[in-house]
Amino acid sequence: MIAIIDYGMGNLGSVAKAFSAMGAKVSVTEDPDVIYKADKIVLPGVGAFRYAMDSLKKLGLIPAIIKNIESGKPYLGLCLGMQILFEKSDEGRAKGLGIFKGKVIKFRFSKNQNLTSAKPPEGANNLKIPHMGWNQIKLNITKCPLLKGVPDGSWMYFVHSYYAAPKDGSIVAATTNYGIEFASMIWKDNIYATQFHPEKSQGLGMELLENFVKL
Repeated sequence: MIAIIDYGMGNLGSVAKAFSAMGAKVSVTEDPDVIYKADKIVLPGVGAFRYAMDSLKKLGLIPAIIKNIESGKPYLGLCLGMQILFEKSDEGRAKGLGIFKGKVIKFRFSKNQNLTSAKPPEGANNLKIPHMGWNQIKLNITKCPLLKGVPDGSWMYFVHSYYAAPKDGSIVAATTNYGIEFASMIWKDNIYATQFHPEKSQGLGMELLENFVKL
């Protein structure tokens, strides 16, 4: 059974519908006991980092998430569900789960600063925030199980103003260019996460979700 964590944020309906269409047994839940018993967990998310962490804490879900990850159960984080895996975010100066070292940074395209505090790339000042719509992913780790059947350069759907900057580059399974190159997918052991929304990314996004079901 796949537990889709309900903490008051995220496209729960569309994510649950996508998995159900594949014949997967899903439970949309805020119950820690259900999460503990699940075979896999999915954490969707759209919205503010601090609010997400506060909601998870109030519902008592953080220990269940961490214990499941530590036990080796597959975890899939979507959008904000990827970002909270890191230590902290510039959004509200909030602390994350700290599963991975690194932080979440806001897109900044100005004459003096971009995400890397260097000179912005040519044309970056014309980019809009949030990064919204279709963009391509560049595969760094082709052996990632979720990327089976997903070719390099695939188009995925994004909606975000912040991006994760991992300290360990070896966990970056895919990157995307939006003024700068940022991590759009990470993978380490049983932990998978995407900055894009596979449930909104049509055929190839569904392929990725189906690969998660087959794990």
